[in-house]
Amino acid sequence: MAKNIFQGTGVALVTPFRKQETLDFSKLEELINYVIDGGIDYIVALGTTSEAATMSDSERAALIQFIVETVAGRKPIVLGLGGNNTRAVTDAITHTSFDGISAILSVTPFYNKPQQRGLVQHFKNIADVSPVPVIAYNVPGRTSCNMTAETTLQIAEECENVVAIKEASGNMNQIMEILRCKPANFNVISGDDALTLPMIALGASGVISVMANAMPKEMSDMVRFALKGDLKKALPLHYKMLPLMHAIFEEGNPGGIKALLEIEGRITNQLRLPLTKVSKILYNKMATLYNESR
Repeated sequence: MAKNIFQGTGVALVTPFRKQETLDFSKLEELINYVIDGGIDYIVALGTTSEAATMSDSERAALIQFIVETVAGRKPIVLGLGGNNTRAVTDAITHTSFDGISAILSVTPFYNKPQQRGLVQHFKNIADVSPVPVIAYNVPGRTSCNMTAETTLQIAEECENVVAIKEASGNMNQIMEILRCKPANFNVISGDDALTLPMIALGASGVISVMANAMPKEMSDMVRFALKGDLKKALPLHYKMLPLMHAIFEEGNPGGIKALLEIEGRITNQLRLPLTKVSKILYNKMATLYNESR
């Protein structure tokens, strides 16, 4: 597989629930077709935005099977598969079917706060057992563990099967150091919708986007124009979406994007505890911003 297959816009797919909090496969099928028709380049399944942490093993298995069958080879699929127990992650990889799966997205270990050398060994172990390329995911705001630029670059050099990093640290100095020193065949992917345009201008290969659930065409077009260096077309799209990009994260993800998708009439705004719906004030604010963006 080409190392640059994940250039462009990936969508961190949400999981629609019914009012009884059961999986809503009908709405999921509609959402998958909507984002593909909107021009996204690949789909990320069972990531943070999917609420995978609140699902049972059987639900996760059913969900990924359904996504693979619905996508039907139209776009690459990245499977979220990570954790804070290295052996458990590698065991899960060895027992997972990768039919229809193009790569793994594996978050840095959370809660136990490993040292940087532990992160290197963690991803080496994952890379060694994974039959598909691995995208590392650095999101210290969720994990309380930041993977430094030095560590990311060491992994990029020493782990051939780790082909990219989704960088959601928000630390532009750290991101620029990775971009400045990375191997040519290693991609840096934005993990923050609002930072996607500046990151691409600095050399990033695209984004794994939450906003693309609701605005796949606008997000995909913006990224495509930015990758071509056409800021005249990319900037208006960036600024059109920016207020909503901030709003959907104001009270946490995926509460915000699910509210926006309900405003669009695409899903029911249902989450599983401990996640809850956004406040009525924020919901109304997003509805106003969405209507203004049309």
